[in-house]
Amino acid sequence: MRIRIVDAFTDRPFAGNQAGVQLLDTEEFPDDTRLQRIAAELNLSETAFAHRLPAGGEADWALRWFTPATEVDMCGHATLATAHVLHTTGTATGTVRFAARCGILTATAHQDGSVTLDFPTSELVPAAVPDGVADALGAEPLGAYDTSPHVGDLLIELADEKTVRALDPDIPALARHSRRGVIATAAAEDPANGYDYLSRCFFPNVGIDEDPVTGSAHTALAPFWSARLGRDDLTGLQASARGGFVRTSLRGDRTLLTGRAVTVIEGDLLV
Repeated sequence: MRIRIVDAFTDRPFAGNQAGVQLLDTEEFPDDTRLQRIAAELNLSETAFAHRLPAGGEADWALRWFTPATEVDMCGHATLATAHVLHTTGTATGTVRFAARCGILTATAHQDGSVTLDFPTSELVPAAVPDGVADALGAEPLGAYDTSPHVGDLLIELADEKTVRALDPDIPALARHSRRGVIATAAAEDPANGYDYLSRCFFPNVGIDEDPVTGSAHTALAPFWSARLGRDDLTGLQASARGGFVRTSLRGDRTLLTGRAVTVIEGDLLV
């Protein structure tokens, strides 16, 4: 079977977030052990597996995502990568519906090459800053918020952009403070640079020290920053070493995530 590596939430190779994508020619998924082994072999933050569903149902493709260590409930960049592969190979056109652990997700391709994902908006619940988080991050939080179960992160607001960019966290210590990890965010120092807010995401509990660009985290960042900035349509920068932009549009209980993707490697799985 063909397997691809796609850089998501970027318009150029070797940036954004890498995802493995395998479109299966079977009517069901292989056993979980095989999927996990393939994901571990690729050793990317996520590998997506999809197979076609019978016509006439509520979704067109079944979709699952695996980190090198575990399966996850929701992944934005690997969904974008999968939609990109479907459209660039001519396997699908227009809007594609995915059945996933977090519900029905859609991906709509546009003529300019971008793709818009429709994901559930994360519910944010104010929380006390856990003891030890400031030391683990190396920065003093302004506030903390729990995110919805499908995201499973602790969202931490920091003072400014410079603080987010300078983070050098104690990754093992962060693992004690959420189910998946920690989202650190602040407002952009100068929105004229093309983004309204920035973030960095650390996910030690699923085997990812720092994720390059995290679509699912933006389902929490979108309502957080829309409430503060007074606009539903924003652009977020994830300020990792690879970096990437996510355009977010808050639509009540749904969040639209728009970005681009580039296929960088395509080959055959030989075993």
